[in-house]
Amino acid sequence: MTQPTPIRRDGHRPRLLALLTTALNLAAHAVPVLPLRAGKLPFGNCAACRYTACGGRPNMKTAGPCQCLQPCHGWAAATTDPAVLQSPAWTSAWQQAQAVAYHPGGAGLTVVDLDNADAITWARESLPATRTVPTTRGEHWIYRGAMGSVNGVREGVDLKSTMAYARWLGPGTGTMTHLPDAVRALAVKKPSTARPAPLVITAPTPVGGGECRHRTPSYLDRGIAMAEQRITEARSAVHTTVYRTFLAVLSAHGRCGCLTDTHVARLFTAAQAKGESPRHCTDAWTNARTALGM
Repeated sequence: MTQPTPIRRDGHRPRLLALLTTALNLAAHAVPVLPLRAGKLPFGNCAACRYTACGGRPNMKTAGPCQCLQPCHGWAAATTDPAVLQSPAWTSAWQQAQAVAYHPGGAGLTVVDLDNADAITWARESLPATRTVPTTRGEHWIYRGAMGSVNGVREGVDLKSTMAYARWLGPGTGTMTHLPDAVRALAVKKPSTARPAPLVITAPTPVGGGECRHRTPSYLDRGIAMAEQRITEARSAVHTTVYRTFLAVLSAHGRCGCLTDTHVARLFTAAQAKGESPRHCTDAWTNARTALGM
């Protein structure tokens, strides 16, 4: 097994030491952890498996923890192995990291992420009390028990458990209670009668002069239509499907300058119709661009 990289305790790397100490303490309590870079984002996928699901399986429902030597697959990179956490590759990531994240589902937990005051008020009126952790915009309510992760179950409310990560913000206060049916019921999507308005973002800037190598607009139109269909037909792992679809579109069209705000808006509209929030659409798009080095 790879030998851990010695951590100097001379004050030159206080942030590295603080983050790694937190990570090791959590891992010792069977909480899988991973580093987060700026923007509360995980580190990008490594070159060896950039376009495959964690564990090499195309179906993310059966994907296992990342087998790479780097913390490259978001939630699936989370580990409780202290030798991995202190390995050279991970130490390099910790040196760039801004925070520690953990995989709630891997620890048998579910986090109800409340993003604003209205969401907190709703939770206090609708959900059983449990351990709470203050966040920059709201609160995390942590329950004992794992379930599927779902974004945007209502305004300002996300569920983070399996196949998701949450930022570690401290142990919180209050007694952790068992995952209630009221939280599980939030994951049951109700049919939508109207498509939400898309969030328009700036398309990638052209690379290499901006001339489209595909020569014909019809190629791009077919690609966007297929991407919309892929998102719309997703029956599970919607967040993962959205990210991988964005990744595929950017891989094919992101560097030639043919993508416009209209094309991106179509993708965001399809994702939001499946329950993704505008913030998570933006995060997925940003993560895909980062993975491709854009």
